[in-house]
Amino acid sequence: MDEMWHGVRNALGILQVAVKLGCPQIVTACVKYLEAVPWEEAEEEEILRIIPRMGLQAEPILARLQPVNPSAIMGIFLSALRFATSSPPPMNDLKISAQEQLEYMITEDDDAPLLTADEEIKLEVKECVKRLLSRFNNLLDTLLCEPVESVCGPGIMQSFQSYLSDLSWAVQILNKLEIMREFVNNWIDASDKIVKVVEHVSPTAEKVEITETRFKVIEVAARVLEPIGYGTVILPTAKRLHAVKVWLPFVRVTKPLIDSVTTNSDGDGDSDVACAIKIDGELWQSLESTLVSIIVALPSENQAEILTEWLGNEHIQFPNLTEAFEVWCYRSKVAKRRLSLVVEDHGTTNTL
Repeated sequence: MDEMWHGVRNALGILQVAVKLGCPQIVTACVKYLEAVPWEEAEEEEILRIIPRMGLQAEPILARLQPVNPSAIMGIFLSALRFATSSPPPMNDLKISAQEQLEYMITEDDDAPLLTADEEIKLEVKECVKRLLSRFNNLLDTLLCEPVESVCGPGIMQSFQSYLSDLSWAVQILNKLEIMREFVNNWIDASDKIVKVVEHVSPTAEKVEITETRFKVIEVAARVLEPIGYGTVILPTAKRLHAVKVWLPFVRVTKPLIDSVTTNSDGDGDSDVACAIKIDGELWQSLESTLVSIIVALPSENQAEILTEWLGNEHIQFPNLTEAFEVWCYRSKVAKRRLSLVVEDHGTTNTL
C-alpha cells in the first residue's frame, strides 16, 4: 500500500480527492503516510497551505509543526546551553550547531524569540559561562607553566582555540541578554595571561596555528572592549587603563601579521591561514573606534602617556589614534581657561 503514494505531493493530491469523494479508508491511509514520512521544505509549506482545510481527520499530519509548551522549550534550551559551553574540541561540529540554535532561539527576527530571557535563563547562562571561564583560566595557568614544546604539542593549541571560539560565542549571547559585566571583568583580569600564552608559543608554533589563534583572541577582545568603550559596562579607571595597555600593543602587532597572511597567500601555507580566518572588514574599524573611545575617557595624564608611546611606535597606522590625539590637544590647550571659568562660576554662586 505504501508504494502507491509516490511521494508527499502525490499523496497530498490523493488526500484532497479522497476527502471530496468521501473515501475514509483512503483518507486514513494518506494521513498515516504523510504523518510518518520526512518532508522537504517546499513540501512543508504546501502541507501548511492544504492540510488545515481538511478538517479534524487530517490534523495528525500537523503534529510535528505544533508549538511546544514552554517547559519543554526551557528544557531543551538549558540542555543545549550546558552542552555548548562544556563539550571538548572533538565535538566542535556538534557544539557549533548547538550554539547557532541557541542564538536563534533568543533572537527576534520575523518571528518572536522562542523563549523570553527571564531571570532564570539569565542566571543559568551566567553560571554556564562562569564555569567556561573558570576552565579557560585553568588552561591558561597550565600553559604558562608548561615548556613551550609541550604547549605547541598536538591538541594543546587546538584546545586553546576551542575555548576562544566558545568565549567568542558566549560574549555574543551575553550581549543579547544584556548581562556582559561579569564576563568583561573576568576577561580584563585574565588579559595579561592570555597575551603571555600567545607570546609564549609564537616563536615555535606553526604559522597557520598561531595566526588563527591571534585572530580568535582579537575577536573576543574586540567584543569585550566594545561595551567598555561605549559605556554599557562601567569599569574603574585602573581597569580601563590596564585594558588599553594590554590590548593596544597586541592589536597593533597582530593586524599586520594577519594582513600579510590574508593578502599574500601564495601556496606556502598562507592560503591555509587565509581560509581559516574569516575576516570581517568592520572588525578592525570597530576595534580602532572602541580603543579611541576608551582612551579619551581616561584621565588626561594617562592619555598623554598612551599617545606619546603611539607617536613613537612603528605601528602608528593602526590603531590610528589621531582622533584621540586631537581631542587631547584641544582639551589640554583650553583646560586652564575652562576650569577657571568653572571656578569663577562656582565662586559667584557661593557669593549669591
